[in-house]
Amino acid sequence: MRAGDPIAELDEASLSRFHLRAVVASGMGFFTDAYDLFVIGVASTLITKDWHLSSGHLAVLNSTMLFAAFVGAFVFGRFADLVGRKQVYWLVAAITIVGAIGSALAPSFWVLIGFRFVLGFGVGGDYPVSAVMVSEYANRKDRGKLVGMVFGTQALGLIVGPLIALSLLGAGLSNDTVWRVLLGLGAVPAAAVIYLRIRMPESPRYQVQVQGKAEQAAARMSDFTDGQVSGDGQAGLQHEMGLRAFLTNRRWLILLAGTAGTWFLLDYAYYGNTISTPQILGLISPGASTMTKIALQLAIFVVAAVPGYVLAIARLDKIGHRRLQLLGFAMMALCFFIIAAVPGMTTMVVPFLLVYGVSYFFTEFGPNMTTFVMPSELYPVTMRATGHGISAGIGKLGAFIGVFLFPLLNDWFGLRGTLLLTAGIAVLGFALTLVLPEPAGRSLEDMHASTPAVVPQPLRVADSA
Repeated sequence: MRAGDPIAELDEASLSRFHLRAVVASGMGFFTDAYDLFVIGVASTLITKDWHLSSGHLAVLNSTMLFAAFVGAFVFGRFADLVGRKQVYWLVAAITIVGAIGSALAPSFWVLIGFRFVLGFGVGGDYPVSAVMVSEYANRKDRGKLVGMVFGTQALGLIVGPLIALSLLGAGLSNDTVWRVLLGLGAVPAAAVIYLRIRMPESPRYQVQVQGKAEQAAARMSDFTDGQVSGDGQAGLQHEMGLRAFLTNRRWLILLAGTAGTWFLLDYAYYGNTISTPQILGLISPGASTMTKIALQLAIFVVAAVPGYVLAIARLDKIGHRRLQLLGFAMMALCFFIIAAVPGMTTMVVPFLLVYGVSYFFTEFGPNMTTFVMPSELYPVTMRATGHGISAGIGKLGAFIGVFLFPLLNDWFGLRGTLLLTAGIAVLGFALTLVLPEPAGRSLEDMHASTPAVVPQPLRVADSA
């Protein structure tokens, strides 16, 4: 470690309270993002009954926010590399407040769609900045765990929506009141996030390596970490790379194909099924009430998804980020193939839920976690948020397509045919993961400097952990 180098000190710092502060500031925002993205699966069931939506209108409602997130990730990812992480950090939270409140008060379908777009625009922007901010604060050894903890708040977002819906419906409130409350509540944690993020200092890596403000970064980090990370302000080397150079360089194009492509394939499968879970359960058990379907969805999340998130956070850095992604895609493909290929699986509730639950577990203990983590590690500091934003945006495009097409594909091919296609998507995700290097345990600075311009080979990180 070079004397006086705050970045080298960050890499080797032990886990401390300042890491937790960074995780909480990003994680609370990402909880809000997850809640807003997934609660529409429950809310749209109630809105459909209330406003008598057609299958086409339902597809638009469920997918609008995802398309907006596709745009927002591109715009704010690039913005965070140009003007700084902190500026975008609080701005995207403010946008989500406007979108959530407007959605709750919407008097008509198209007004609701407009505010869901605003909400998605802010949520999309939060993806790159939340991941990159924590990645750049993290130490080398625990970086995957820390960024994974941010993403793990998605588990809370998955659970809280159905819980609130069950409570409100159980209290006898009307469908109209319930869905409006569900959509409006997304503004509450976002308001707390703004306060936390305004108090966070700028990313030290961005200040040192992009802005050349090494002395200022060292002083702020010393204060923020209670003296654990300080340096003497002499590591002021600046890196420069334009967007054109980034997008025409073979090395980065290969990595973009890997991070963006796998995220696209994962989100196509994941969001198409997750947001459409109430509709899937309705096909499996047509006589089930709305509350029963919401309860079953909640049970799948709690029993299958949450353990997957927890185990991924605990084991991510030891197994290896790339290796865990390969495992998850392989198990997803197997589960969806079993559901599609075994006769009777789509008509028997218990067997279906068991296999569907296993697929959920390995989605979380696999690519749903790693596709978020790896883009925050593999790109140079001047393009880190841009690379993550492009990857997240392409991912949300896949989610938009998956959610929009799910009800249509189900009408054309039936549930078994639709899930067979999902199995094929998971196989493609496995294959595309092979172009990525293993980032676990490596310094951010070492990684982008040594990433080859050809298909990389995996590191044996798990063996040395």
